Amino acid sequence: MSCKFLTQTTSGILAVSIAVGLNAVSAIIPIELLEPNGWRQGNPQPAWAQDVNEEISIQVYQQASPAVVAIDAGDNAGSGSIITSDGLVLTNGHVLGNARTVTVRLADGRQFQADVVGYGERGLDLAAVQIRGGEGDFPTIRIASPGSVRVGQRAFAIGNPFGLQGTFTVGIVSRIDPARGLIQTDAAINPGNSGGPLLNSNGDLVGVNTSIFTTSENSGNIGIGFAIATDEVQPFITAVQQGTAAQIATGPRLRRSNREAEALAIDGPTVTGRLDENSNVLPVDNSFFNLYTFEGRAGQQIAIEMVSNEIDPYLIVLTPDSNDLGHDNNGAGGRNARLATILPSTGTYLILANSYSAGELGSYQIRVTDLASFPQTPIEYILQEQGSLGPGDPILNDNSFFDSYPFSGRAGQQVTISLQSQDFDPYLLLVDEAGNLLAENDDISGSDYNSQIVFTLPLDGTYRIIANSFDPAGQGFYTLTAH
Repeated sequence: MSCKFLTQTTSGILAVSIAVGLNAVSAIIPIELLEPNGWRQGNPQPAWAQDVNEEISIQVYQQASPAVVAIDAGDNAGSGSIITSDGLVLTNGHVLGNARTVTVRLADGRQFQADVVGYGERGLDLAAVQIRGGEGDFPTIRIASPGSVRVGQRAFAIGNPFGLQGTFTVGIVSRIDPARGLIQTDAAINPGNSGGPLLNSNGDLVGVNTSIFTTSENSGNIGIGFAIATDEVQPFITAVQQGTAAQIATGPRLRRSNREAEALAIDGPTVTGRLDENSNVLPVDNSFFNLYTFEGRAGQQIAIEMVSNEIDPYLIVLTPDSNDLGHDNNGAGGRNARLATILPSTGTYLILANSYSAGELGSYQIRVTDLASFPQTPIEYILQEQGSLGPGDPILNDNSFFDSYPFSGRAGQQVTISLQSQDFDPYLLLVDEAGNLLAENDDISGSDYNSQIVFTLPLDGTYRIIANSFDPAGQGFYTLTAH
């Protein structure tokens, strides 16, 4: 499967709230294609040149990599970014452990001792070390302005995974969680990347890579990585430079229990659980979570509810392919969580029964229901369309036919868009009102050639769904739904 505009490889559902396996970058559909009177019949637009993307990647690496360091803290190791010419290095608190001095190794091979000069407070996983010597000649990384990062923009990670210094990976910003001060990315992050920079296309630091989510103790990166956003980084740097930063690490230790996932039955009894010290810990914010699974089938409409009087429930659901199906905080009213959706494939789904904030302890109830059993609570559709592709329709840059459907969305709204056809291989694209390509998908899974996008809208405004075929020969009838 290849992206229409970027000729890079993708697979599975493109779920930008948590994207797995996507190693593409955002693109822009020519704005004239998005104007109601501006369709260009039979006049394909030029494709983006791959060498342009490569050149950007090369420039980012050449600019930023000299200032990315490897940190050896004895029992721990990781990465860091030099942010001042006199050698102030930004990293994660968990990289340093209990060390007071560390060894810092630059990309050019120089090696220095450095002193720990500050930690983030209230569990914020940031720390800073000051390199000894160097006489103010260190390369540096610029820090992007707070709030400048956007979902869908390119993201670059540099670090030292598994001791391999200067490793470079590329992806996109999959999701922004302003309440937790986190950026989610599918750029590959692995052990050793912790503390290294997440960069934009200008080579500026937009986040500090801090953790990945895996579904088992020994799993590696599955496309769900997290970075601490500059909104949190800038105040910490100020505190370090003013000498007011904490001198010891605070907050709970990152850890993981061996607690197994509990199976839930759809339309089965409500299950009571409890978040406590025996639960797993989500590394992005040190909040507790318990794991549940359920067996679902493609096209099934289900709802997952998590309610509690003791904690603020937060639901995270992953598909059988470890793609993000969605997450919810207050969908059930009050502080309770509810996620209603159409299952994209048949298999075992994973539920993280989580709390909104770190350290929340308490009981909750969770259940999974088949919405077909409850017609009084139907899914509210944004669009339900029957259409066809063929001669007379506008065409994209590869000469494939497409139809366009506008809709109004709001910031933070999660949409699930599905395109199904028995006549051609469906291809879905989602763009904003400026023509920026936000998400695209070819196949739901290796065995399901229909298309589906799960996406969290970044802003209030008008969006367009592009119903398309994967190849120019694709013609016929289709069904498009969005909710």
